[in-house]
Amino acid sequence: MLELEHGFRVVDVHTRLDPDASDVATRGRDVSPERLEREMHQAGVVHAVVAAGRRPGDESYLRANNAVARLSVDRPFSAFARLNGPRDPTPTTGAKLRNLAASRRDHHSSPGDVEQYSYDDRFHGFVLDPSTDGLPDEDVLDVLDDVGLPVLVHGSAAFAPSTAAETVLRRSFPVVLTSFGGFPLDFARMEAALELLDDYDQLYLDTSAVRYRSLLERGLLEHPDRILFGSGAPTVHPNVAVMELLTLDVSEDAMIRAFSKNPARVVPSLAPGGE
Repeated sequence: MLELEHGFRVVDVHTRLDPDASDVATRGRDVSPERLEREMHQAGVVHAVVAAGRRPGDESYLRANNAVARLSVDRPFSAFARLNGPRDPTPTTGAKLRNLAASRRDHHSSPGDVEQYSYDDRFHGFVLDPSTDGLPDEDVLDVLDDVGLPVLVHGSAAFAPSTAAETVLRRSFPVVLTSFGGFPLDFARMEAALELLDDYDQLYLDTSAVRYRSLLERGLLEHPDRILFGSGAPTVHPNVAVMELLTLDVSEDAMIRAFSKNPARVVPSLAPGGE
């Protein structure tokens, strides 16, 4: 695709970096670290948060996280460590009963893992995908509270905004809920996430794969400090994601906030000079 021409400084809070050649084709398009960097440049994205993609359910994310951090060196990437856990996030009676007996296993993220990532300057935050990886236990969430780094949380049908409110939003760490909490294309969940912004000061929403112009414009107009640009690359080409915001009927100031000011406030390494 041709390079986009725009006058904005753009940083991206939501991309996936496949850690090695054998993992490149596991989800979405085949994109190497070099190609991801090139596509970001084409879209005018100067810095991006990157995290590992999905791993098998019985496999730790330690190796994948370290690989992502290694591949981020000398690239305009800020690595986030992906965490998993033993708890079922679905808001059903059966899941709640199972969670009472759930215990952390060797492949699950531990409080010690979170501490190690937090004090390793290669990592700038964390990623939770509860419907895929399970939800960490309270001990892990306690450490996330202590360190206070931002946490990118994947919304889904199994982890709706209401479930986020009952779990991670009770905590003090900043939460960036992906795709307005409504991926794929669930308008009602996206609306619910926007409404949560009135109640939780530490909640932010990223724009990845939000295809509804009315919701994007509403978010930027009603909550100009809480909407962050996220492309969802490589599933979505960053050119497409940037263009979706550029064509909105909002002020230039609102775009500047979403493209750079807001993300840099939540993830300091995305600020000028952090590149």
